[in-house]
Amino acid sequence: MMDWTDRHCRAFHRVLTARALLYTEMVTADAVLHGDRARLIGFDAREHPVALQLGGSEPAKLAHAAATGAAEGYDEINLNVGCPSDRVQAGRFGACLMREPALVADLWRAMQDAAPATPVTIKCRIGVDDQDPRDALFGFVDAVAAAGCRTFIVHARKAWLEGLSPKENREIPPLDYALVRELKQARPDLEIILNGGLKDMAHAREEGAGLDGVMLGRAAYQAPANLLEADTAFFGAPATHASAQAAVAAYLPYIEAQRARGTPLHAMTRHMLGLFNGRPGGRRWRRHLSENATRKGAGPEVVRDALAHVTQLPELA
Repeated sequence: MMDWTDRHCRAFHRVLTARALLYTEMVTADAVLHGDRARLIGFDAREHPVALQLGGSEPAKLAHAAATGAAEGYDEINLNVGCPSDRVQAGRFGACLMREPALVADLWRAMQDAAPATPVTIKCRIGVDDQDPRDALFGFVDAVAAAGCRTFIVHARKAWLEGLSPKENREIPPLDYALVRELKQARPDLEIILNGGLKDMAHAREEGAGLDGVMLGRAAYQAPANLLEADTAFFGAPATHASAQAAVAAYLPYIEAQRARGTPLHAMTRHMLGLFNGRPGGRRWRRHLSENATRKGAGPEVVRDALAHVTQLPELA
């Protein structure tokens, strides 16, 4: 979710669900070590529980980044070895590391040793390129689990490192949810979480049956109203807000506080565009935000005016 799940997105998603674990966008270890740390990995306490997702292939750098994340207060540190982006491959991290399970085991060990009180988890694919998915996934998980890792988030698709764009890698390789469930059945002592192509909460519950959890990416971002069902569907708790409109109202104080600090309105509203997708007024909501949030001096009133396009409809009153 690079360039998507920044701190403003996570603050918005937190008003939609009180219980779900939120993830940062993937940040490279080098960026944590040498970049603008406050901008890259800073977060608001209201985001908890929240995980820092890292990318890299050098144990010492990842250990330093993991220790930094733990010191910042993240609830989990995640190493992403599932991203197929060209820029990720060029840095020898992401999905190409699935070919090097022994190295990933060393990376995990270095990170966990550097952040002993914070769980370090792995996000992976079921294989890359011409690998046999079952052999690749089981062999990879066993190698990293032997180092001590207990939690694997598995995107149930192969990654093709040549010939497919990152977007195509999220859509073209076939999903194999059954293989992920087979992994859990064969390794019941491990925590196995399903990711990839999950459309909504009902689909996630269906395909995630027998597993330890599910991760939503595009479904949470492109149709964030899905998250309003998360607390009830997966945690047996009341929904945080009764409606998407109520969630917007709850997010407005955050928008106001950020605008007072100089944050542009569109930096926050860009994450809200899909909130009313498929619902009456949803198109007008998106258009109003898109056309007005980038204007000089735009503030919370833009969101309130956009909200009127859906709240004034009889079927949503």
